[in-house]
Amino acid sequence: MKKADMKVYKERLLALRARLRGDVSQMADHALKGNRSSINGDAGGMPIHMADIGSDNFEQEFTLSLLESEGDTLGKIEGALERIEDGTYGKCDECGGVIPKTRLNAIPYTPFCIKCAEKMEQG
Repeated sequence: MKKADMKVYKERLLALRARLRGDVSQMADHALKGNRSSINGDAGGMPIHMADIGSDNFEQEFTLSLLESEGDTLGKIEGALERIEDGTYGKCDECGGVIPKTRLNAIPYTPFCIKCAEKMEQG
């Protein structure tokens, strides 16, 4: 892959990483603090109704699952940035073949070509 192309993908990955880090930080703050309304109206107290407790728990679990997914994506982005630095970005980790630019445009942090990714998904 040309150095100019690598630079474009590196910039995309860095921008995506920065955005995800901000999202993860914001979601973590929200999940840890919560937005509960208490009987006397101040935030952070006991919820007014049992259904509110269930809703709060669901929202917190949903946010935590999103955080896990975002964390996995951040790890993949870091791996892609490392591949750029060592000159292996754009080559499939499985077969060593070239990953098409159309795939890299869609998923810039992917380490696999389409064929190898499909094989892995099938088990």
